[in-house]
Formats: sequence, structure tokens, C-alpha cells
Amino acid sequence: MAVLSGLAVLAASPAAADTPYHEQYRPQFHFTPAQNWMNDPNGLIWYKGQYHLFFQYNPSGNSWGNMSWGHAVSTDLVHWKQLPVAIPQDDDEMVFSGSVVLDKNNTSGFGTKDNPPLVAVYTSLVKATGIQRQSLAYSTDGGTTWTKYSGNPVLDLNSVNFRDPKVFWYAPTRSWLMAVALSDQHKIAFYSSPDLKHWTHQSDFGPAGATGGVWECPDLFPLPVDGNPKRTKWVLAVNLSPGAIAGGSGAQYFIGDFDGKRFTADDNGTYTPPSGSVLQDFESGSYGNWTTTGTAFGSAPATGPLDGQGTVTGFDGQYVANSFHGGDASTGTLTSPAFTVSSDYINFRIGGGNHPYDPNAVLGDEPAPTGEVLADFEGSTYTSPIGDWTTTGDAFGTGPAQGTLPNQQQVSGYLGNGLVNSYLNGDATTGTLTSPTFTIDKKYLDFLIGGGYHPASSEAPTAVELIVDGKVVRSATGANGEALNWASWDLSDLQGKQAQIKVVDDNTGGWGHINLDQVVLSDTQAHAKSTETGVNLLVDGKVVQSATGSNSENLDWASFDTTAYKGKQVRIQIVDANTAGWGHVLADQFTAADQPALSSVQRAHWLDYGQDFYAANSFNDAPGGRRVMIAWMNNWNYGGNIPTSPWRSADTFPRQLSLRTVNGTVQLVQQPVSELNTLRDTGTTVPATTVTNATSPLGIHGSTLELQADLTPGSADRSGLDVRTGAGQRTRIGYDTSTGEVYLDRTASGAVDFDPTFSSTEHAPLPLHGGRLRLHVLVDTSSVEVYAENERGEQVVLTDQVFPDPSSTGIDVFAENGTATLNGMRAWQLASIWK
Repeated sequence: MAVLSGLAVLAASPAAADTPYHEQYRPQFHFTPAQNWMNDPNGLIWYKGQYHLFFQYNPSGNSWGNMSWGHAVSTDLVHWKQLPVAIPQDDDEMVFSGSVVLDKNNTSGFGTKDNPPLVAVYTSLVKATGIQRQSLAYSTDGGTTWTKYSGNPVLDLNSVNFRDPKVFWYAPTRSWLMAVALSDQHKIAFYSSPDLKHWTHQSDFGPAGATGGVWECPDLFPLPVDGNPKRTKWVLAVNLSPGAIAGGSGAQYFIGDFDGKRFTADDNGTYTPPSGSVLQDFESGSYGNWTTTGTAFGSAPATGPLDGQGTVTGFDGQYVANSFHGGDASTGTLTSPAFTVSSDYINFRIGGGNHPYDPNAVLGDEPAPTGEVLADFEGSTYTSPIGDWTTTGDAFGTGPAQGTLPNQQQVSGYLGNGLVNSYLNGDATTGTLTSPTFTIDKKYLDFLIGGGYHPASSEAPTAVELIVDGKVVRSATGANGEALNWASWDLSDLQGKQAQIKVVDDNTGGWGHINLDQVVLSDTQAHAKSTETGVNLLVDGKVVQSATGSNSENLDWASFDTTAYKGKQVRIQIVDANTAGWGHVLADQFTAADQPALSSVQRAHWLDYGQDFYAANSFNDAPGGRRVMIAWMNNWNYGGNIPTSPWRSADTFPRQLSLRTVNGTVQLVQQPVSELNTLRDTGTTVPATTVTNATSPLGIHGSTLELQADLTPGSADRSGLDVRTGAGQRTRIGYDTSTGEVYLDRTASGAVDFDPTFSSTEHAPLPLHGGRLRLHVLVDTSSVEVYAENERGEQVVLTDQVFPDPSSTGIDVFAENGTATLNGMRAWQLASIWK
């Protein structure tokens, strides 16, 4: 159960229809609440012929808050009926994530032998302190009404990072077992209880696998291997945010053994990187012939953490390059001499801040643009050389701010003492600030901007707009950061026009404010200043590859593919251009090798490689011992900004899980539950189609489809299917033969500009060994789920939300740089579950 921060309330485009469950972007075969915010699925259980889905729910609005348990039921995992709120928040607590069990033997005493209770074990967030502790509620009427246990909490560590209990009955010891997250420690704690009320600690698992974000929402269950009930393995699912393989939120899993007390993973996490020729390991204690600029890297490598820095781990030997000299405020570079590339890869360890290289930004200081200053906001009121600026609302106050406002993160990057800052009294305030009219008589309008990323095109923008003839002709927004950076508009086509600048804050959610300073009409275009912390590969002085940290003091492996640069002169440059939080970089062990080193994130086992699969959990007591999993089909990076209304968030389509041995290794396999078939029409068969350097329509259209396809990539570099095509839009499901990866590209999928992290392409490794690719694809109104397998039975799954135009319903096959063959495809239109 992630505690939401930095998310904004964003109203959607007008609904396509007034009919409930048929609004624009409303999924037609995935569960969504009728209205309001939803996140983690909770309390999944089968009971008396019904699957019960509880979920994190805000009964009062379409953004995170007032967390309670919503409730829905289904007899077939496909058609859902939403019921009234099950467990509401109250004045003292919010009801965070957890699980539900049937207490068949009435060990808790909440029911009777003849009418055993359903018991919810949930995380209670104490509103007054933020403490997270485990509490109980029970139901004796089949889950309709719930009573909170008077003896709550039943487990309390006095921690603000102790959450999301998954509880089940463990028959060998005739006791209840709980897996619960020690979130900031990257551990899952196991407890046992005879009665659900009194809990005894058994062991902890972790840190292991991916640890780039907090661990949440664990799940633990046994599965037979290859369908053999005499050979059982346990699966521990651990969700984390951020730090997932696709960025932001995600779900990893571990396969191993569990004895009622301790979980032991088959993969012990040890890793030996590819051997090679060391280019620089800093073990001489000096930078040698590497050169520095600035002060960030000091005069020599560090022996670990510097003053004021946390514990540094993951470097080899005694020394490491560390740009925390003088803290995050210092900047500088550390650059190798030129050398000739002779290997396929350069591997290295990297840590520190997550601030990627921006090709449009300038490294180092540029002079501020000169010209006609329209406003520098240095006065006590909004008076400028062109006259008084006017305000509406309460976000901008009566005059410029003098830097950071109360309860705001540190604001930086502005010039002088004053700036526009609409955080006055927090994000909840709104308003506008408008300049007097001026004449555009220079080519560029340059300005410093920061604050929230909510474009002018959104329903609740935080933006700077240029108004000409009553229309918005240019706009800019922040980057969800308090550091101001230069932006520039080319006004060549507007010379001689009368114009106004309008600063808009219509947003009341996270990052619902805007910062502005130094507005200048100029003949010089201002360039954004680099804020990167990373390692770059330079060819002819230009950055051709880059890597950044993960906001961690632990160094992890990364690599540059240098096959294209063999025989060429290159340099390695370590850059710290950031003066804000996590504004430093760590690097070590640069090695030329024939194979890439893999990071812990790449080596982890992922339930899903897409952006939108989080808080995954499975049903207790499902009939026939089947294990069915559902996840929140969203991502904390942008979850509060997706353009849906009057609801926000959906769940993935339920998946049945199994374990399969592939090349001697046990792998988790997922498939949509077979009940999906009840939504199919008679189906359409698409014959074999060969494409060469082209995209070919397949004659199939639909916004709710199931596709089963068989593809031979052949000589094509990239090939696959495009879904939801039309109006210049597509979501691409492809295979890249050069990398051996399935990819899901939503960069042109439709609405992508509501958050800077949404437009993305996800990748999942799946070698074909010269064989075919099998694709099983579920396309809904606003999502795509891809199940991909090779002929050996290896599988990857990718899930992404998409927000295309309703008219974009086509299906195409494509091939790039060669010929590929769609050997055949079966397509079904899927009926709405809401009709």
C-alpha cells in the first residue's frame, strides 16, 4: 500500500457517453469502480461460490485519500458487481492494504462453529502519527458488513514502514502465517499465530532481488512444478516502488522453499560479472590520467562515504569515484583520456542520483540571455518594466515569493531574491497571474520555469502560457521539480504581435504549483542547464550512451554496448551537474568485456515487464487449488494523472499461475483465466502474411480484442503487431532480433502528455533461438496486456495502459529492415462485462 505523494487531481476529457461504464477510456472487461479512486487489490478470497475483490478505495473522490476498503464480487472472475464500502476509514485510521481469510475453525472467536467468520487482516495507518500497524476486522454475513476488532492493533512495531499483511492457513503447523513488508528495509517478515490475534515473529527474508524502492504487498503461496503435486515450490511475490524494471512501480518474485518459518530462495543472488580488461578501478588511490573539473569529485577517489553521506556499498576494493565532496551542492566532471574501443561492452558500477542525461541541455553555465526584461520579480509586488501583473485566486498572493515557501521542498535555480511561486498555502490553492500587454519584437521569449508537470492541454494545468489574439499560442509546464531551468519559445512567426503572458495554477493535487522567473524577450535562445548525475560515453566529444543512478548509495552494474564503436577513440565522462537532492554520482570498476554486466534489476525475476502491474496479489481458497492473481493496473509515477473520470484506475485481467521447468530452471508462467472465453465472439482467422520493410493492415478492428498470433521474425530487425491504430496512433508489440527482446511501445498510443514519465517503451528479454514468437494479447479500451512465449516455453508478460482515440481500432503487422512472417492469427471481439 504505497503512500501517495506528488500526484495530482486531473479531470478527464468529457465522457463519450452519459451511460455509466461507457465513458471515454472506460475498460470494458477489466474491473473498475463505478467512480472514484482505486489502488491495491486487497483481501482476495473465494467464499461460497463468489470471488471477493476488496480494494484500496477513496469513497469521496477521484484522487488518493480517505483510504478504505471497496468491495466487489464475481462468480466467474470476469463479471463483477460492486458492493458498498466494506471497511471505511474513521477519525483515527485509514485502512490500508491486507488480506482476508476464512477462519473455518473459529480460532479467533469472532464467529461460531456453524458460522465461521471472514477475518480481514489489514494495515491501520494511524492518522495522528503515521504509524502503520496490523489490525483485524471480521464479518459473519459473508463479507457484506465488517466489525473492527476492539483489541486492535494485533501487531505493532511502532514503524511508519510496516504494512500489507498477506495471511493464510498453514496446515502442517495448524497455524496462521503472515507475510508482511518491512518496506524501507527491503525485507518480508514472517509471523505465525494460533488465533489471528497473537503473532510470533519467525524470520525475515531480504534484502534480495531489486531494492531500488520500498517493498510492499507481499504474497506467498505453493505451486506444483510441471503439474506434479509431489514436487512443490513456494513463490514469494514482492512489489516495489520505485525501482521496477520498466521504471516506477512493479512486481518481482522469488521461487524457493518454505518450511513454515523461513523462506529460502533458489536464486541466492550471487553474481559474477563478465571478465575483461580493467580500464579504471581507482585502486591506485588517485585519478591518474583522468581529469577533473569543478569540486564535486575532489582531488582523489574516496574510500567510501564522505561527510554527511549515507553508507556507500557495492564498490570493489578500497576506492570509488564519489562526487559528494561538499555535499549535493557541488558539481563537476571526471573524464578519462581518449582510448580505442576493442571490446563489445564497457561494464561499470554506478550509484547515486537518478538524474538522466538530457541531450537538449547544456553542461556547465551559460550566461543569462540578454534583451528586454519583461519581469524579474525582484520587487515586493508584481510590478515589472512593462507594468503591473494582475492576479486571480489565491495561489500567487500579492507579490513574488522570496524563495522557498513553508512546507515546500527547496526551491533553486532562480535569479536574485524573488520569483513567482504558486505554492502559497500549499498545492491546494489556485489562481492566475497575467502580464500587461507587450509587443513581440525579438525572436525568443526566454524564462526560468519549475514546479508541477501539468500541461496547458490538461484539465488542471500548472503552466506558463503566451496569449495572442485571445488564444494560447505557446505553453510550458514544470518537470515535477522545485529547481527552475531555462525554457525558450521561438516567436519568429509572431513578430509585431501584441501578447500577454499568463501563469496558470488550476491544480490542487500533488505538484499542483508553478515557479517562474526572469522573463526576457531576447535575440538569444536560452538552453536548459544539465542537471544530470551519471556516466557518459563520448565519441567525438558527443554523448552516445549514458547511465544514471537509482537514488541509492549502492553501486550496481551497468554497461555500454560499444560494438558500433570498435576501433574508434572514445572517452568516459562521469558528470555531476545537479545541486538538488541526490545530486551526486558514484562510479567504479570500468571494464572492457565481451558480454554485458547485468544490474540487480535486470537479474531480478519480474512478474510483468510493463509499466502498469503493481500490488499483485492472489486469491485465498480458490477452488481446485488454482492460484489466480490480480494487480493494480497503474503506476505510482503517474497514477493520479491518468485522464479518466469519474473513476481512476483499473485492475489487470485475472491470471492463472503455474510453475514450469525450462532448461532446468523453474519459471513462473501466467495465462489469462480461461473464463475469458465467455466474452469471445465466434472469432476471425487471419491467414499467413509476409511483410518486408512495411506495415500492413490485417482487416481486424476493435477496441476490445483477444489476439493469438504466431510470428517468425525472419531477417527483420524488428517485427510484430500494431494495435489500436488510426488517427496517427498505434501501440506497438514488437520483437527486436538484435537485442532478443519483446517490446511494448506506447509513445504514439494516444494521450501521453499528461505526465512526463508516461510516454515509454518497455522491453523484456526473450531469446527465440531461431524459432517463433507466440503472442497472446488482450486489448481493452485503455490497456494492452501481452503474454509472449518462445518455442522452449520461456515466457514474459508486459502490461501497459494506453489512452487512444476511440476511432483508433485497427490491427497491423509490421517489419523493419527485413522480412517477417505472421504465420497466423486468431482474433476475437470481446463483449463488455458491464452490459
